[in-house]
Amino acid sequence: MSELTHLRHDGSSHMVDVGDKAVTAREATAEATLHTREDVVERVLAGDLPKGEALPVARIAGIQAAKRTWDLIPLCHPLPLTGIEVDIVRAGADTLRVTATVRTTARTGVEMEALTAASVAALTLFDMLKAVDHLATIDGTRVLAKSGGRSGDWHREEDQ
Repeated sequence: MSELTHLRHDGSSHMVDVGDKAVTAREATAEATLHTREDVVERVLAGDLPKGEALPVARIAGIQAAKRTWDLIPLCHPLPLTGIEVDIVRAGADTLRVTATVRTTARTGVEMEALTAASVAALTLFDMLKAVDHLATIDGTRVLAKSGGRSGDWHREEDQ
C-alpha cells in the first residue's frame, strides 16, 4: 500500500470510511501465550487459585473485550460480531495458550477484535494468578489467520 489509509493529506488521523466496501463474512483468529511455573499451570487448570476459577473468567473477559474493541482502539469500527470463541489450553509444562476466533458479516475485518480478545483473556489469567506467580509473562500476541474481505484469506506459516 502506497498510502496510509488512516491518515488524511495533512497527516492527521481519521477513521477510514468503509461505506463503499462489500459486506462479507469475515473471521480472524489470534493468540497470546502466558508463561508461568508448572505448578501454577496445574492450579489454573484445577481451578485452584486464590481468586477462583481463572479459565471461565478469562474466557468471558476475552469475549467482552472483543465486543468492546471499537471502544478501546480509537480508529476501529463498531462491528456486529456474530461469533466469538476464546479457548485456553496447556501448550507446555509451564505455558497456557489463549486463542480467540471472532466472526462477523461486515464491511471490515475482525483482526483487532481477535487480538483484543486474546490479549484481555491473557491479562485476566495473569491477574488471577499473580498472587501465586508475580513473575508470569505474556508474549506471542499475534494474528494467526483471517478470512474474508478484499484481501482474501491468510494463514500464518509455522515459525521456522
